[in-house]
Amino acid sequence: MFSFLFYAIISAKKKTIKKEEDAMDFYEAVQRRRTVRDFAEKKVPDKVITRILEAGLKAPTNDHLRQWEFVVLRDARSIETALGQVSEKAGRDAQALAGRRLNDRQRRMYADAMPKQYRMLSQSGCLILPFYKQNGDLLQPSALQSLNGFAAVWCCIENILLAAAAEGLGCALRIPTGEEWKFVAGRVGAPEGYVMPCYLALGYPAEGISYPEQEQIDPVKKIHLERW
Repeated sequence: MFSFLFYAIISAKKKTIKKEEDAMDFYEAVQRRRTVRDFAEKKVPDKVITRILEAGLKAPTNDHLRQWEFVVLRDARSIETALGQVSEKAGRDAQALAGRRLNDRQRRMYADAMPKQYRMLSQSGCLILPFYKQNGDLLQPSALQSLNGFAAVWCCIENILLAAAAEGLGCALRIPTGEEWKFVAGRVGAPEGYVMPCYLALGYPAEGISYPEQEQIDPVKKIHLERW
């Protein structure tokens, strides 16, 4: 009887330690997650991509169906074909941002990011195009379920970003503007009813890249107990 209890206590402690280790791994991934726009010429193994997308599919969804699909582009010609006129749109986006009032950190970040909006996608070596099933009009929803798909896919995308960080990868995200996503959806053969919320460029960070300085956020100042 004593031996059985001793074994049970040891097993419970091992499980507790494993949970603590898992928690530390998660928080480390959160800390390591950074946007990367300069990628090394190193192929991301297929099994790593599968693990990352599997993590995305663990995200919560309202209907339990996880109606998400991923087009993974590895071939340079396929990526170029899918992107089409993104280069021109990226240039117009940069011009639009030029007139905004920005602080110094924002200005440095945009100065680094905007010229790379096309290059980070075309040269990543692994461009992931997530799609989700949209029910109803997203911009003029007639019912709550018209918004659920959009909300859920961003939970999926966040899982992908954190999983990429845990794998030692960088990821750059770009949101398509205007009808841009429809052009890309047509190029890759996405069926009607599916919407592409963003591009995800995935890869190993290039050596010697520098990251723009981040705004330091004190979480205590963001937390309001009982009321604001």
